[in-house]
Amino acid sequence: MTMKTIKPLNEVKAVVTGAASGLGLATARYIIGQGGQVALLDINKTLLEQVCDPLGDKAIVLVVDVTQEADVDAAIDQVVQQFGNINLAVNCAGIAPSKRVLGRDGLLSSEEFSRVMMVNLISTFCVSRAAANAMQHNPAREDNERGVIVNTASIAAFDGQIGQAAYAASKGGIVSMTLPLAREFARFGIRVLSIAPGLFKTPLFDTLPANAVEALEQATPFPSRLGNPDEFAALVCHIFQNTMLNGETIRLDGALRMGT
Repeated sequence: MTMKTIKPLNEVKAVVTGAASGLGLATARYIIGQGGQVALLDINKTLLEQVCDPLGDKAIVLVVDVTQEADVDAAIDQVVQQFGNINLAVNCAGIAPSKRVLGRDGLLSSEEFSRVMMVNLISTFCVSRAAANAMQHNPAREDNERGVIVNTASIAAFDGQIGQAAYAASKGGIVSMTLPLAREFARFGIRVLSIAPGLFKTPLFDTLPANAVEALEQATPFPSRLGNPDEFAALVCHIFQNTMLNGETIRLDGALRMGT
């Protein structure tokens, strides 16, 4: 039986959104640490400038509003020109507001709902669309593969809590989009997957008191802690290397199931 060749990570040419912090930054650092190249996309210019220098010449940074289709298309074109091609796109850009539909301070507006959908779902579509368009022209590798797209959903897509109607809907859209895109892009040799993280140690948790963080950690069956962003990054890289993974949403949550 012939052993399948594992794709080396130093061949990665990636676009990562939401890359100035959190899961996106961890993914960019992880890939660069393995010798790959990464274009870091984020709307926050100040944060991008802070993180870019330590990453060296394997990284380029682009200030991009990923909700704007034309801006995304131009950014992907620029990355392809600089890298030669891209073979991995990782969508980490997102926001996680919490607000009840029938709140004490008023109703959740359709404008607020739409903003969450734009930042979380529409941006994921825009980047996936542009990345697949570029990847279809890549030379075929083993199994005729040309690229991989990894999107970030959330366990809220399955276990949405009170106050997460907009957020859960946006992440549920990412989950629902995964299989249709994987089926459509299959003929081009492009795989599409999503990761649904549980509770991860990102800047969101820096503002919480220690007892609140401890309570959240204890809610996770095993391991009883917040996820490390590097664990998310490692899964992204495993997905890149494991060609049989396709069309699936993978929960990365320590068996956590959220209550109401």
